[in-house]
Amino acid sequence: MISDLNEIFSTNARHMKKSVIRELLKLTRRPEVISFAGGLPDPAAFPIDEVAEITAHVLKTQGATALQYGPTEGDSRLKDELIAHHEREDGMQLKPENVLITVASQQGLDLTGKVFIDRGDYVIVGLPTYVGGLGAFWSYGAQMIGIELDDEGMRMDLLESGLERMRKKRQKPKFIYVVPDFQNPAGITMSEERRLKLIELARKYDVLIVEDSPYKELRFEGDAQKSIFALDGTGHVIGLHTFSKILFPGMRLGWMIGDEAVIQKMVIAKQSTDLCTPPFNQAIIAEFAARGLLGKVIDKVKGIYREKRDLMLAALDEHMPDLPGLSWTRPEGGLFLWVRLPDGFDAEQLFYEALERNVAFVVGTAFHCDGGGQNAMRLNFSYPSKENIVEGIKRLGSVIANHKAASKEGADVLISP
Repeated sequence: MISDLNEIFSTNARHMKKSVIRELLKLTRRPEVISFAGGLPDPAAFPIDEVAEITAHVLKTQGATALQYGPTEGDSRLKDELIAHHEREDGMQLKPENVLITVASQQGLDLTGKVFIDRGDYVIVGLPTYVGGLGAFWSYGAQMIGIELDDEGMRMDLLESGLERMRKKRQKPKFIYVVPDFQNPAGITMSEERRLKLIELARKYDVLIVEDSPYKELRFEGDAQKSIFALDGTGHVIGLHTFSKILFPGMRLGWMIGDEAVIQKMVIAKQSTDLCTPPFNQAIIAEFAARGLLGKVIDKVKGIYREKRDLMLAALDEHMPDLPGLSWTRPEGGLFLWVRLPDGFDAEQLFYEALERNVAFVVGTAFHCDGGGQNAMRLNFSYPSKENIVEGIKRLGSVIANHKAASKEGADVLISP
């Protein structure tokens, strides 16, 4: 064995970081643990019978091509279905050259880092933001600059002042990364006013926007927002999408949309990564979409998740202690909500206390590029059963109340004579 592996690891490899969520999930695998930690879909919505029938049909009618290598750009039939999907959703007029089929959206994040980031480049992200995006960009040596969010998404006043400071220092970010719809982890949605302002700033400072949109179709209530890509129309936006949240993750299929020149560069980068996304999987999903089944599954998923979200919010209202600074978001869709703990709380310490009570969450620091988020946590409502949502929130509320009581007791000891 090499005596010092760091001497032979690449610079990129040395900057790779373990996924905090994946590491935490290892601790929550005990069957008695009620986990709000993952971002798993509810398998009750999986169209197993339909996929079984379509799989047999694809093998019978397209087996020779579906089991063969395919083009890096992706299956043409699937791309046509996605183009039609975006036209229905947002009125976009895409061409096949604007679409690249990926191994879920996480590969899109990795390709984005591979194509755009040189070591030391700046990337602007939200505070908080999706941990998978942070990991992908860190692995290519990006320096992350965090912009705080509020109830309408990334704060444009802070973004504008940050971009202006960077311009004066001759520091130009490669792109602004946002998750505008039911954001992971916060569950909030960026308003149209903010989206338009983001586009305005991106044009003014000549910066790309990377719009990560895995949850947009999962709206339970309220008015749907146009995607940033659709509002822009000038090539300043790259869109990332996935079937993992709106259909099921096992196929590992997603897609990117963007300017033709950008997509072509992504294709070249992908060729040296995996040659092509599995053609068999693409053929199955293309047939699934062509039969009009995608919308039916999305409607079913939304119904299930709406009920679970409502149940979690009601449980939080009932079982959380009445403490100053304790609050949570009320998402209009998606899979997650965000809990802010009182000042002085340490979510990582609380995680281990909660685990002793057989309930788990993800600590807020996982989603902060600046080390913040110590007094925050992400809760997932899509995967746990309804019974476990109620019981898990009850346990979590007790843990938070006891944590506060313990902290107060400790403070009393410090001031006693």
